[in-house]
Amino acid sequence: MVERIASLLPSSTEIVCALGLRERLVGVSHECDYPTDVVGLPVLTEPKLDPRGTSGDIDARVQEIVQEGLSVYRLNTDALQDLKPDVIVTQDQCEVCAVSLPDVEDAVQCFLTPDVKVVSLNPEKLGDIWRDIRNVAAATGQQEAADTLIQGLEARLREVAVKTEHLPRPRVACLEWLEPLMVAGNWIPELVDMAGGEYGLVEAGAHTPPITWDTLVAYQPEVIVITPCGFKIPQSQADLSLLTAHPQWGALPAVQQNRVYVADGNAYYNRPGPRIVESAEILAEMLHPEACAGMAVPGSYVRV
Repeated sequence: MVERIASLLPSSTEIVCALGLRERLVGVSHECDYPTDVVGLPVLTEPKLDPRGTSGDIDARVQEIVQEGLSVYRLNTDALQDLKPDVIVTQDQCEVCAVSLPDVEDAVQCFLTPDVKVVSLNPEKLGDIWRDIRNVAAATGQQEAADTLIQGLEARLREVAVKTEHLPRPRVACLEWLEPLMVAGNWIPELVDMAGGEYGLVEAGAHTPPITWDTLVAYQPEVIVITPCGFKIPQSQADLSLLTAHPQWGALPAVQQNRVYVADGNAYYNRPGPRIVESAEILAEMLHPEACAGMAVPGSYVRV
C-alpha cells in the first residue's frame, strides 16, 4: 500500500486529495494552496525568479533561465530524502510550470530507493486530465475513487453544455499571458465550447501560442477573458495597462460592449485538475450571465 505521497504541482495535489488521499500527502510544491489544509505541509520546490513581477519581467527571466539550459524551479532534495515518499507526482507538460521531470528522476536515483514511483502528468486536452487522474489512482490503488470522481466531473460538464447549447455563441479570446500576448490553448477551447462560446484562435490540444495585436483585432472577440498563468486576480489587474494602453485595445468589440473579464487563472483555468470543471462553469456565467447566473464560484472573476 502507498503510504507517503509527494506532489510537486498544484493540480496533482488537488487530484491526490480528490481521490481521498489527503492524509497520505507528505510534501507539496511552493504553489500548492488547495485544499487549504495542504498549506503548512513540507514544501519541496522553490522558484528561481520572483513570481510577483509583471508579465514582461517574469517572461524575460524565464527565457533567460531556459536559454541557460536550467530548470525554472529548484527541488529540495534534502526534504525529499527526509520525507521518503512512495510516490512522487510531477509533470512534463510545461517546462516553466513545475520542477522538470529529469530533475525529479535524478533526485530519485540519487537520494531515494529504486522502488519509488514517479507519476508524470502531461495534459493537453480535457480527456488527458481524466487520464492523469486515473494514472495517479493506479499508482496509489484508488481506481474506484477515480471512476467515481471522473463520472461526477463529466456530469457537471454535461450540465454546462446542455444549459448553453441553444444560446448565441459569442467569439471568445482567453488571454493566458499579457507581455508577450498569448492566447490560451490546450483544454481551454473545449471549455469555451461547452460554456457556449466560439473559440477560433487556437485548436484544442495546441500549446499556448503568442498572438499579434493585428490577429486579435482581426478576430473581433466579443468576450475577452484574462487569465494569466499563475496569476490571481489582483496580480492580473495590476498588469491590465499592458492591454488598455495599447492603441488597438479600444477597437475590440469586447471592450466596446463592456465584456472584458479578469478570472483567477492560478486557481482554475491553468490548473488541470478537478477544478477544471469550475472553470467551465465560470466561463458559462461570463458568456451567458442571465441563463447561467449562479454557476460561477463567487469571487472567481471580475469585470474590467
